[in-house]
Amino acid sequence: MHPNRPQKPKNRRSDHPEGAAFQRRMDQRDARYEAMRQGIQRPSGVPDDAIRRVLLVPPEMGGMRLDRFLQGQLRGTSRTRSQYIITQCAFTPEGARLKKNHRVRGGERVVLWRDTYDDVSPEIQLDAVFEDDHILALNKPPSIPVHPSARYHRSTVTMLLAEQRPDEHLTLIHRLDRETSGVLLLARTRAADRLIKIQFESRKDLLKQYLAICWGHPDWTRTRCELPLEPDADSPYRVKIRVAEEGRGQLAATSFHVVERRRNEAGKPYALVECTLHTGRQHQIRVHLAALGLPIVGDKLYGPDASAFARGSDGELTEDDVVMLEMGRQALHAHVIELDHPHTGERLRIEAPMYDDMATFWDGLAAQAVTE
Repeated sequence: MHPNRPQKPKNRRSDHPEGAAFQRRMDQRDARYEAMRQGIQRPSGVPDDAIRRVLLVPPEMGGMRLDRFLQGQLRGTSRTRSQYIITQCAFTPEGARLKKNHRVRGGERVVLWRDTYDDVSPEIQLDAVFEDDHILALNKPPSIPVHPSARYHRSTVTMLLAEQRPDEHLTLIHRLDRETSGVLLLARTRAADRLIKIQFESRKDLLKQYLAICWGHPDWTRTRCELPLEPDADSPYRVKIRVAEEGRGQLAATSFHVVERRRNEAGKPYALVECTLHTGRQHQIRVHLAALGLPIVGDKLYGPDASAFARGSDGELTEDDVVMLEMGRQALHAHVIELDHPHTGERLRIEAPMYDDMATFWDGLAAQAVTE
């Protein structure tokens, strides 16, 4: 054993009587060890439970201002927000504070020390729409992320499940975007996890249907979109996807069915659209609907103004943004998953009712005939 090398802590006890509090202390201890191993010093005044993120500057980005570099590295962050983050959180590995006009060097490490955003667990009950000895299916609430991140820690599906079902070992089969609600599948056994994921990968015996409230009335009732998709290299937001030129991008296919058409009091048209996935690309439904002239209500990235995405991520939506978006989140709901049961082999259909925010918005519109 090397006398000067920080030693990794021993394995934690998952059955400790203090439960989640003990787990958090062990996580903090592991984080301190990892920081020591990487030669990173905690700056004076940074709390023990701060979230640490290390950004490595690629050679091709050498010479860039730190605020520009950070804006490109943090998804959905405006330059104003990146400058604020630098002022509050950006340090060298040795613990020296960095300035927004600092010119980064290739190979340099920028360390962000950020307070936890939600260190108090929200009072949210994750409701099961189906469960047996092999599967747990939740109706995921809107605006709750699936996994912890630098921005969200306690108010995530995985952390909430650990608190609400502490004696269960559950594995996620798939994920949903933070703002998307609806059916989320978890496996209770290794066999179920493996067999369901095979169905998700092959898509041969899998049905996934979503409900979306869109702006506009299309001139069709049913259609299929097969526009290929690719990352939007021209967007300042790394998560954004766009329709690719012919011969490029990934194959993507979605079927759409207009369930009902409505208008608001001013006569503005809206459509409730059932969306069936035939492939599983990132943001596939949202991009395809926008390409068809039917952007989803509340979509900050593919709606009327993509710059609302950064303002929404930073919690800085303007009054004009709120009026434009009409809903606080994208009106997209994972309504149905149908698959072969991993144990019995029988066909299983799981449905999740639409959440109140979408249902209330839709109920507030005046119905009209499906065909025009």
